[in-house]
Amino acid sequence: MPPAETDTHAITVHLDRLLTERGMTLTELADRVGVTVVNLSILKNGRAKAIRFTTLTKICEALDCQPGDLLSYHPGKGR
Repeated sequence: MPPAETDTHAITVHLDRLLTERGMTLTELADRVGVTVVNLSILKNGRAKAIRFTTLTKICEALDCQPGDLLSYHPGKGR
């Protein structure tokens, strides 16, 4: 039997830092990207299980950043 899937992962989301650096609120970003504040909050707090490339593209466009500015991988963190 395969091991049970856990909610832990080794990805850190840097949305708070990027919003602060750009002087933008989560609500403003949600309006620009076309997603709900709740969904962005889930992403910001590291509780998202997935993100669509279209959403990631819109976030990067709105924040003038690269995906690597928004997300980082930390090996061993999610174990």
